[in-house]
Amino acid sequence: MGIRYEHSIPEKEAFFALFETTGWNAKYNFTPDNLAKAVRNSYFMVCAYSGAQLIGTGRIISDGIYQTLIADMIVHPDYQQQGIGSEILTMLIAKCQRDGMKQIQLASAKGKIGFYKKYGFEARPADAPGMQKYL
Repeated sequence: MGIRYEHSIPEKEAFFALFETTGWNAKYNFTPDNLAKAVRNSYFMVCAYSGAQLIGTGRIISDGIYQTLIADMIVHPDYQQQGIGSEILTMLIAKCQRDGMKQIQLASAKGKIGFYKKYGFEARPADAPGMQKYL
């Protein structure tokens, strides 16, 4: 069965189940409703399906002009290394280009920097690192 890509908002329980495969929720303890609200507020989202199963996502958070962040690049572990993340990222970058955005930011999961470098992403210079604060 082939992989189907859609610009859509996934069903909340399906997205929650996929998000849980990352291990990220151990830190945040998001509920399905929390995550559903987050994805509804996205600028653009791509979902990958195998049959009816959600197996991959990526989304853009943006003001539509110059602040652009790619988030929730997730591929289910059973489907990794099959080009699904590449297809999702390509679709997200193309959307940014079509809409005239000039810069894309993202936070890379551990061990994934090489993946993003293949698409032209660069690490921030050591003299201009990003910052964050957890609440």
